[in-house]
Amino acid sequence: MKRRAATTAKHRSAPRKRAVRAAKKINDAEWQARVELAAAYRLTAMMGWTDMLGTHISCRVPGTDDQFLINPYGLLFEEMSASDLIKCDVEGRKLSQSPYEVNSAGFTIHSAIHMGNHDAEAVMHCHTQYGVAVASQKQGLLPLTQMALTALSQVRYHDFEGVAEDHNERERLVRDLGDGSMLILRNHGTLTVGASIGEMFARMYRLERACKFQITAMTGGAELNRIPGEIINHTLDQGNQIYGKGGRGAGGKLMWAALLRKLDRESPGYAS
Repeated sequence: MKRRAATTAKHRSAPRKRAVRAAKKINDAEWQARVELAAAYRLTAMMGWTDMLGTHISCRVPGTDDQFLINPYGLLFEEMSASDLIKCDVEGRKLSQSPYEVNSAGFTIHSAIHMGNHDAEAVMHCHTQYGVAVASQKQGLLPLTQMALTALSQVRYHDFEGVAEDHNERERLVRDLGDGSMLILRNHGTLTVGASIGEMFARMYRLERACKFQITAMTGGAELNRIPGEIINHTLDQGNQIYGKGGRGAGGKLMWAALLRKLDRESPGYAS
C-alpha cells in the first residue's frame, strides 16, 4: 500500500513538474541535479542533521563552471523541492527567480570549494551535534573506530575565523581541504565534497557516524581501547582501497539509490 501511494504521488506531481520546468526553461540535466539536490536536503532532515535554516548543500549546474544550485534561505530542509532551489553565480547572486535570498555566509564556503576544486561537483556543510563536538576537540577525529579509520585518510582541518562572511577566507578553505574530501571546520562543523551528490552524502554519513561514535565512547566513562599503530595504518590503507577511486564503496551509488527509494516512499514531493 505504501509503495502504491508513493507511486501515485509521483504521477500526481508530474504535470506541475513539467509546468515548472517549462516556465523556468530548465534542461534535463539541470532538472536531474535539482531533484537529487532536493533529495539530499530532505534526507538531511530525516537524519536529524539540520540546523533549522542554517547549513547548506550545493551542486554545480551541469555543463557550467560558475553556476550553482543551493537552498533558498527561508525554507526548512524537510520541505525542499527541486523547483525551490536557487541558481546562483560564484558571488551568490541569484540567476533564477525566488522570493528568498541566498545565505551569504553559507555561500562563501561553498563557492570557495566549488571554484577551487573542479572535482567538487557537490558540497555539503553541517552543524550536527556530534560533528561540532569533535570539531571543538583539540585532537579532532581520533582513530578509535573502524568508521573513523576508513574516513581519516580523507579528513583535513580548517581553523575557525569567525562567521564565514569574508571572501578572503575562501583561499584558505581551498588550501586546507587540499586533496581531501572531508573537512572539519574547527569549532564550527563538518564539510564533505563529491563528484556526485550521492558521493558527497555518503561521505557525510561516514564522517557523522565516526564523530558520533567518538563522542559516545568518550562520554561512556569506561577506558578507551586504543588500537595499535600497525593496525591503524593497515585500516587506513583499507579505507583508501574501499572508498578511493575504483573501490567498491566509491561514489556511494548503492546507498544513494536506496535512499532515493526511501524518499519515493516517504517524501515523494522532493521531485516537484
